[in-house]
Amino acid sequence: MNSIRVRIGVLGLALLAGLSAPTAGTAAAAGTQAAPPTVEEQRLDRAVPQEILRRSGFDAPAARFARDLKAAHSYAQARHVVERTGSALWRTAVDRAQGRGSAAGDLSRDDDRPLYWARLSMTREVRTWEPGFGLGDGQRGALLDALERTSRGRTDIRYPHGDLKRILVTGFDPFTLDRDIRISNPSGATALALDGTVIETADGPARVETAVFPVRWQDFAEGTVERTLRPYLKRADLFTTVSQGRVGRFDVERTNGAWRGGFPDNDNVSRTGTVPVADPASQPQWTTTTLPYAKIVAADTGRFPVYDNTSVTEIPAGGTQAVVRPDGPTPGSTARAGGGGDYLSNEIAYRATLLRDRLGLHDTLPGGHVHTPVLQFGAGNTDPATGSVTDPEFVRNRLDIIAQVRTILRVAAGSPVTG
Repeated sequence: MNSIRVRIGVLGLALLAGLSAPTAGTAAAAGTQAAPPTVEEQRLDRAVPQEILRRSGFDAPAARFARDLKAAHSYAQARHVVERTGSALWRTAVDRAQGRGSAAGDLSRDDDRPLYWARLSMTREVRTWEPGFGLGDGQRGALLDALERTSRGRTDIRYPHGDLKRILVTGFDPFTLDRDIRISNPSGATALALDGTVIETADGPARVETAVFPVRWQDFAEGTVERTLRPYLKRADLFTTVSQGRVGRFDVERTNGAWRGGFPDNDNVSRTGTVPVADPASQPQWTTTTLPYAKIVAADTGRFPVYDNTSVTEIPAGGTQAVVRPDGPTPGSTARAGGGGDYLSNEIAYRATLLRDRLGLHDTLPGGHVHTPVLQFGAGNTDPATGSVTDPEFVRNRLDIIAQVRTILRVAAGSPVTG
């Protein structure tokens, strides 16, 4: 009798467990499981990102977002939280960079890194979130996309009516973070400092609108550059994609190449091959700047020298080996690097200028790519393992780069199209 009771008890527990545990079908109906953090998001747990967030006060909106997201009881509520918070994060970063409102912490206002690390805190929260309601892969992807678009300024581009000229500028996130996780990107800092500002040019005032792009091959392959720029290029009077380039100099890149060189991105992913674009049958190997490079180089724009960079790397027509051409590509050649290299800075320049040309704007819209100097720390602060996240020379260099980009835009906006 005792053994019978045990067997009955065990059977009862098994039945109860079967009733309470979700089956595979139930789990699918309730939504998919959360994904693990990306390589880029995993860097958040290191000491430097946490220090940057804490010393800028940007740890607070990240924590508030996590609470608000967990309180959402439906996809619609979650979407509202994501869009509201992403937009607010961008505006807070822009206001901080431009001196509006109080700035928590002791990091200088011009720092682009708080936005970068706060955004990653939020994307990681969305990626790993397991709500009580069903959240499918498509819905989670849509939330991540909404967060990216709103927190990068892409949904905040607004040109007022009137006689103001319209300038569109893009920047990038920090990158090569495994080499030095303290890195800041002056192009991203420039985007924050200039967004919504008015520059006085020789042809009158010009309104600047900006956006910041990720350093990830896949985002570019999915068309994020074209989706962002297409609605505005026909209304723009000038556009400039900006990224960090060489030490101690600015470069106006004359030619952009249709080749990905494979350097790892922020997720440590490599891609090598022809830049993937729509309608590849009509894709050119090269595109060119229409920025007034001669006037930019000749102007006194700041303390860093500015060069008209004409060099490319190509495989000549009928050849098999890549060669460097200091004066630009030869007819019929295959691209292996534009003036700006074969990484995502070259690719954004290629995509933006190709879009310009496909929209029929080559002869009327000045546009191209500007490489800023590498943003360097002070002489005594070069060791990533022991160095500080900031220093006076680091801040001065970033402020000087931002000011010089502003002056370059002033010169470019007051000059006719080149090319």
